Amino acid sequence: MGQLWQENLTRLGLEIPAVAAPAGAYIPALRSGSHVYTSGQLPFVGGQLSAVGKVGAEVSLEQAKQAAQLCALNALAAVHDLVGLDSVVRVVKVVGFVASAPGFNDQPLVINGASELLGELFGEAGVHARSAVGVFELPRNTPVEVELIVEVS
Repeated sequence: MGQLWQENLTRLGLEIPAVAAPAGAYIPALRSGSHVYTSGQLPFVGGQLSAVGKVGAEVSLEQAKQAAQLCALNALAAVHDLVGLDSVVRVVKVVGFVASAPGFNDQPLVINGASELLGELFGEAGVHARSAVGVFELPRNTPVEVELIVEVS
């Protein structure tokens, strides 16, 4: 995979942030064999959430999609800190949780923010299995949480 992800990240005008400090008794990422599993990542930017509230109420679909992208960047930061993104062979699975207002059922469109970014960064190796789940509440009133499973060399 080499530096493809870095070139694509630069082209998109994005950068891998510092790893977010855990909000509980867990670690940001764990390697088991040839896979890295990230903990659920929130849309932190400089220690602050990019949005708060429920999607479909206080948070728009577009804001939530952007938040999902930030979650994916934070998950990639956890992978990078643990093993380096150059070792990513492919993104295996994305799990996304969306704090949803009653009647909001476009969770897949929200999590597309994460999925589309991973495809942009890793090309075919960024295509993955996925779950997009609507939930009533998420930590710190965040609208979105995303976790990744990646295969590494």
